[in-house]
Amino acid sequence: MRSEIAQLPTDAVHLIAAGEVIDSLAAVVRELVENALDAGATRLTIALWPEQGRVRVADNGQGMPRADLEQAAIAHSTSKIRHASDLWHITTLGFRGEALHSLAQLSTLQIASRPQPTSPASTPDLQTKGLKTKPTFAPHAPTEHRADTGWAITYDRQGEPLHSEPVAIAPGTIVTVEDLFAPFPSRRQSLPPLAQQLRAVQTTLHQFALCYPQVTWTVHHNERPWLTIFPGESPQHILPQLLRGVQFTDLQATAWPLGDPSESAAPQPEVYVLLGLPDRCHRHRPDWLRIAVNGRCVQFPELEQTILTAFRRTLPRDRYPVCFVHLHVPPDQIDWNRHPAKAELYLKQLPDWQAKVAQAIAHLLQHHAATLPDSLHTQRLTTLLATAEAQGNYAQGDRAIATRPAALDNPTPPAGPKAIAQVHQMYILAEHATGIWLIEQHIAHERVLYEQLCDRWQIVPLDPPLLLQQLTTAQLEQLARLGIEVEAFGADAWVARSAPAPVATRPDCAEALLELSLGGDLPAAQAAIACRTAIRNGTPLTPTEMQTLLNQWHQTRNPRTCPHGRPICLTLAESSLARFFRRHWMIGKSHGL
Repeated sequence: MRSEIAQLPTDAVHLIAAGEVIDSLAAVVRELVENALDAGATRLTIALWPEQGRVRVADNGQGMPRADLEQAAIAHSTSKIRHASDLWHITTLGFRGEALHSLAQLSTLQIASRPQPTSPASTPDLQTKGLKTKPTFAPHAPTEHRADTGWAITYDRQGEPLHSEPVAIAPGTIVTVEDLFAPFPSRRQSLPPLAQQLRAVQTTLHQFALCYPQVTWTVHHNERPWLTIFPGESPQHILPQLLRGVQFTDLQATAWPLGDPSESAAPQPEVYVLLGLPDRCHRHRPDWLRIAVNGRCVQFPELEQTILTAFRRTLPRDRYPVCFVHLHVPPDQIDWNRHPAKAELYLKQLPDWQAKVAQAIAHLLQHHAATLPDSLHTQRLTTLLATAEAQGNYAQGDRAIATRPAALDNPTPPAGPKAIAQVHQMYILAEHATGIWLIEQHIAHERVLYEQLCDRWQIVPLDPPLLLQQLTTAQLEQLARLGIEVEAFGADAWVARSAPAPVATRPDCAEALLELSLGGDLPAAQAAIACRTAIRNGTPLTPTEMQTLLNQWHQTRNPRTCPHGRPICLTLAESSLARFFRRHWMIGKSHGL
């Protein structure tokens, strides 16, 4: 019997591979930008004509001589790796040698390039500090003299040079793609709507801009300026350009080196975290959880869940953080061969990286000198409340401010705010080294109690037991999940024999148990108890009580918001006070003398 299995011809194999690498307009931009960044480019100009299937990417990278241009579009031709073992030491964005050949298969491809005047070729190497790039000499780089003339080559469907001619261009490379998906008219017709394609391109460029903040990006759509991203020192300078309504002072960043620089000259592992402060900016969707590994944004559900968990009980309900995490990982710990577009990867020692990310986020969410920007909320504060209410006695007992537990104590507490006065029996006016703070007393105490409950959750017996009526099966199951003992006591009646410690001695304990039975997990129950037991607005506080509350609040793990996501503190920087009162004016001139 004749075999039905036959080997595919080479052209069919290449077409199938091309369809996996290039599947959209955004994929074209992604592949060409990766090549430009690998070439050390610091300025990219991108032109799009989506209706014509045309893309042009120009960069100021190292360029290519004519000999390299003639080989650039051949299948599986690359200067990035030489042997199979190099796959475990990938230091570049591209390495498979598939992108340019795939573009030649699916379009009309032309590349014009002129080498830089320097002799050795250079490729970018990720730097651990600031997520910047620096040139490093590649072992395979040619060392011959660079010509002053550029060359433009048009390729056929197999990636072979079809036509070449000298061109007068600046050092760098210009790649032009025309008639995209011309061999596949059905695919071109089935592309998403134009607006969706442009959004995908925009998202791709935003990701690259965060990973390479030193690069200048200019994008044109149908000959009109469409997108410009100016370079910056770090992603903290880039994100406000990408996300409307986010300012530089709304963000905090930290870089945690994980190795000892003295042990090796090679780049050390590092975790870089940039986040939007939960009391300043958040999102309706988790669309700004961006994770990058060695200069490339990837899909990483495990780390995304780590980020969401770290922000738990710091954001309002159904809100998500703004967060960018960049991992600098040794190349031998990464396997990039998981996804055709390298959008997913295998990462060794994943639990260790998750722990470091969570630790870095927790560090940024605290109040200390390193995380306090030069100006805080100054653009949002229009009036400074300066009138203090008369002091009164605070009702002691079940609502007294408790002593901070040992689990939350800091042996060397940082210099915190100093209580000055109480405003409208709701706000505490405090002095700080950075300026003036206004703290809402109820939600500040709520944050303190919530973290105490998280650290010391305890169910205590009730004496006497409490009678609860008209509980549903779901409510009984919820109380059981919280560890509260409930027994049947006649028709539509139950007896609660235990309760959480903070509400066990309160007169409204029965109402609190009914509230807890309505649903939610343990953190939700703890937040509800903290809200119920915290001091109420309208309660007068003595100076000692105000200072005690501020000390406890300032040393919490997440002092910026309450467990429900409400901002706790409004700040006015001293520099803003100086500008408001014109302290920079010359004496005499300011008075018209």
